[in-house]
Amino acid sequence: MSRKKIDLNTFYQNMAESLNLYNVILKNYSEKISLPPNPEFDPLNINKAFFESFQKLASDPETMMDSGIGLYQRLSNLWLQSAKEFLTKTPKQIHAEDKDKRFKDEAWRNSPAFRFLKDAYLTYADWLTQLAKNVKGLDQKDKEKLEFYTSQFIDAVSPSNFVLTNPEVLRATLETNADNLVEGLKKLADDVKRGAIQQTDLEAFEIGKNLAITPGKVVFQNDLMQLIQYEPQTKTVHKTPLLFIPAWINKYYIVDLRPENSLAKWLVEQGHTLFIISWVNPDSKHADKGFADYMHEGIFAALDQIEKITGEKKINAIGYCLGGTLLATSLAYMAAKKQDRIKSATFLTTLLDFSDAGKLSIFIDDEQVKVMEKRMSRTGYLDGSEMATTFAMLRSNDLIWSFVVNNYLLGRDPFSFDILYWNSDTTRMPAKMHSFYLRNMYLNNQLAKPSGITIDNVKIDLSKIKTPAYFLSTIKDHIAPWKSTYKGAHILKDVNFILADSGHIAGVVSPPKKTKYPHWESNKMPDSADEWINSAKEVEGSWWPNWGKWVLKHTGEKVPARKIKKSIEDAPGSYVKVKT
Repeated sequence: MSRKKIDLNTFYQNMAESLNLYNVILKNYSEKISLPPNPEFDPLNINKAFFESFQKLASDPETMMDSGIGLYQRLSNLWLQSAKEFLTKTPKQIHAEDKDKRFKDEAWRNSPAFRFLKDAYLTYADWLTQLAKNVKGLDQKDKEKLEFYTSQFIDAVSPSNFVLTNPEVLRATLETNADNLVEGLKKLADDVKRGAIQQTDLEAFEIGKNLAITPGKVVFQNDLMQLIQYEPQTKTVHKTPLLFIPAWINKYYIVDLRPENSLAKWLVEQGHTLFIISWVNPDSKHADKGFADYMHEGIFAALDQIEKITGEKKINAIGYCLGGTLLATSLAYMAAKKQDRIKSATFLTTLLDFSDAGKLSIFIDDEQVKVMEKRMSRTGYLDGSEMATTFAMLRSNDLIWSFVVNNYLLGRDPFSFDILYWNSDTTRMPAKMHSFYLRNMYLNNQLAKPSGITIDNVKIDLSKIKTPAYFLSTIKDHIAPWKSTYKGAHILKDVNFILADSGHIAGVVSPPKKTKYPHWESNKMPDSADEWINSAKEVEGSWWPNWGKWVLKHTGEKVPARKIKKSIEDAPGSYVKVKT
């Protein structure tokens, strides 16, 4: 935004326009969220946790009073310190919290008023966090909810999220005669219509143009998936084909973004005959598709087609997140059937034991699942926006509030970022499958129990899997916490466990040319994750080459490159382009 002199007439006109836009947005939003008949009360099932916590606090007034006095004393000391600094012009020593991205503007440090505001907020945030943590007598589930939603409130009331208490926004408002607020409210109006915050420049990317452009063909399709075979990039290839099974919570091209960070491109360049499943974006006609259908019409259908195309009865497989959970279930199913069609299995950020599924489990209890099932019964699917909102709340400062400030308060366009474009490209979930997944995995942890679930009259026992396995987890994963994935990996017999830096996406999409994220390796598999990390060696750079060496034990000899002979359409195919 260009710097301009303050023009009071323009400023007041823009403020009036902002107010009118705000009223229009409120009207449109209230119409958009008009409740259906018999709306579900408390769909997140949080009232019980907060009601019981207030009861516990009220039953111990002395502790509550001591805590309140402690907060008053801390804020009073902070006020006195700030007054002293203002009068003596003594600069304050920079503390660790000054690295908080919300407070990167220099005014948060150099202005006594904004510095006090920030420090008072952080003091209050710390006090409220400790208060929630120290509530006694709640069951573990309610305690986790109390702490999580308390943190959501703390993030929401940060002074950085409001016009009058954010120095950068105030400065922009004065410099642009409030143009930033007008532009921001226009963006908010557009996002209300879309039903989601715009996290990146949606016009900067197009599937098949600058994303998902590794050359390949759709060689098979059915009701649930398209199977993509990729053109070879080497004269010879490994004899054993490679099948990649993505999660159907999101679209497959997370492994085929831009060429410089495409795992698919790298795998083909390593001499693998690569096949990737591109799942359908389901609608009401897929309502009765269950977990077993994803196994039969997904993995097993792909295995049949790969054998027809390559002549190979066995393949190597990679499963990502829920795709890994499906892969493990399929391996146990085949073990019970005495079938041997997969030589090695790689699991990327995959949960098999859901006893401690991290913050995501806060959104999954019996009451919330019942509400979700009721909503899905109306449409036949779970809308992709619901999943996107859930994942965004796990990192609300990064995925919600940073965009509120940038887009709506500063009136700026979000920057172009391929991963955020993919993250915004949501998918639906079939009602039957999603209910089975939530109840059997997240709620009851049945997959980790021998014969805990049954697929087509076959009892699933993960401990019967003998296939060599490679587990890749990431240390900052909010969706599949690495210590939980380690616990699940221990159910299998022959496991190589690797830990990468960063989170569920960035830790996986970590090409060798970029050395931003290290990884940890160990030849041991002790009982606990803590023992494993203590025995592990930190290695600079991507985990991809480590996996490349490991899988060579299962790839067989080299054969002439396999050209694609018959196809339905060019990659990335049509299924991936269907929007929610």
